[in-house]
Amino acid sequence: MSIFGFIYQYMDNFAFLILAAIGLAVIFGMMGIINLAHGEFIMLGAYITTLATMAGIPLFISIALSALLVGIYGFIIDRLIISKLYGRTLDSVVATWGISMIMAQGMLIIFGPSIQGVGTPLGSLSIGGENYSVYRILLFVIAIAVLGVIYWVFMHTKFGLQSRATMQSQEIARSLGVNTNKVYSLTFMLGAAFAGLTGGLYAPTMAVSPSFGNSFLMQSFVTVIVGGSNPLIGTFLSGGVLGFVNSALNMIWGTFYGRLGLLIVAIIVIRLIPLGFSGLVEKKLMRGRDA
Repeated sequence: MSIFGFIYQYMDNFAFLILAAIGLAVIFGMMGIINLAHGEFIMLGAYITTLATMAGIPLFISIALSALLVGIYGFIIDRLIISKLYGRTLDSVVATWGISMIMAQGMLIIFGPSIQGVGTPLGSLSIGGENYSVYRILLFVIAIAVLGVIYWVFMHTKFGLQSRATMQSQEIARSLGVNTNKVYSLTFMLGAAFAGLTGGLYAPTMAVSPSFGNSFLMQSFVTVIVGGSNPLIGTFLSGGVLGFVNSALNMIWGTFYGRLGLLIVAIIVIRLIPLGFSGLVEKKLMRGRDA
């Protein structure tokens, strides 16, 4: 594989890990909720994009529509179910697991085992005799843009300020007049919207079926665990490191060893850095301020 081929592989893996994990990271980092239905939210986004495109709506508008509708769906799920489980992490695991089963089986009953897919747009780019998908390069750009949007939202908006305050101390934030339940609902809605966006973006590249989200679930959880509780710093660093490990092992030994490498890195990081990359960065920053 050429140097550009490795860079392309790294960009593809980085984009996949970032986009797969960002919705889960936002919900877990801000709310402490472990959303086992994250893969099904991604699957729902893929179905919405595919069906909208088949109905004649342009692909990129369909992708935006999937993010919007899955975000609204996430808000409804939060109000009906998740809002009763704030602060009850283990209960949220059971509840979201049940939601995931209902969604997967519901899609199977309604649409069957699979639906007609959407072709990958934008064609390919030929360099050094090798063809590279322009759309997958675009996904890397979108992943970077998503991180930028999250940074702006959480660092330069009132919602971001309230979210960070609620994350640090829910009781103090509430005593200062922050409606923490509203913050949690909007956070869950935002995380669900990012999951829907991911499903929409990858619908043209994969077969869309009720098990569509399973392809994202393991990598997204590994990325969040390695990254830690900060959805921006942690996800960026985790996606960068894991993307490199996955790309290197894929190039040398193949896909199986690439995924195995992700799990081994996750185990090592959990053992050496229990709070993940973001915890390590925040600890270094605190020591710098104290000095």
